[in-house]
Amino acid sequence: MNPSPINWLLSLMLLFVASEAGILVHKVDLLIYNDLQNGTFLTIHCKSKQDDLGVHLLAYRDYFEVKFRPNMFGTTLFYCSMQWDATTHWFDIYTSERDTCTYCSWNVRPDGPCLMESDKSKNSTTCYHWN
Repeated sequence: MNPSPINWLLSLMLLFVASEAGILVHKVDLLIYNDLQNGTFLTIHCKSKQDDLGVHLLAYRDYFEVKFRPNMFGTTLFYCSMQWDATTHWFDIYTSERDTCTYCSWNVRPDGPCLMESDKSKNSTTCYHWN
């Protein structure tokens, strides 16, 4: 016996409502801080496949913030170009495979970005070096 179209429609609606309510996918609060030397401005330009978050100029200790829900397929990716003085780097600032934080705070430093993760279950810092 085949399920009726009404059952399929109700199932899809329930999945959509659960996803939008954050039951299936958590909301992420992502912050990027300029932790370069005092007086050094950081220009960042962040994007995903679907969204261009624009260019932002951050003074020392200023930050850029974006809030989003990762997709339920686990393929969410945000990448940023970061430029100061005569230096430019690209970095994947959020990947679903690597990042499990709901509050992700990045400090951009001359030697690489550091992720400060704060969740109910853990607080940790992970630093990366530029390639």
